[in-house]
Amino acid sequence: MVTLLVILHIIVCFVLILVVLLQTGKGADLAGAFGGGGSQTALGSRGAATFLTKATTASAVIFMITSLSLALVSSRRTSAILQSGAPVQQAPSPATGSPGAAEGGAQKPAPSDQPAPAQPKR
Repeated sequence: MVTLLVILHIIVCFVLILVVLLQTGKGADLAGAFGGGGSQTALGSRGAATFLTKATTASAVIFMITSLSLALVSSRRTSAILQSGAPVQQAPSPATGSPGAAEGGAQKPAPSDQPAPAQPKR
């Protein structure tokens, strides 16, 4: 299921890139290059939607759906992995003592990778 979603998502990505690159911009005519407005307006009507604009909209919607689906599947997999993991053992608290202290043996503290805190200068 996840593999199918990933493959579909990649295909839709390439289709979306291709369709967007094939479209012409609003000011793609020669007058737009030299600053002339010509017959195209910034906020006016654009006419009927072409095949490329419809394909862009459809591929963008499919891209969003596959993105959300992959995110949901991924979050469910992660939470299931975290829930099914081995239980984490907690270190003994200082109040109860260490396991070796009950036997009467003195234990040295485990060396840590962090340096000891510096003493304040007086």
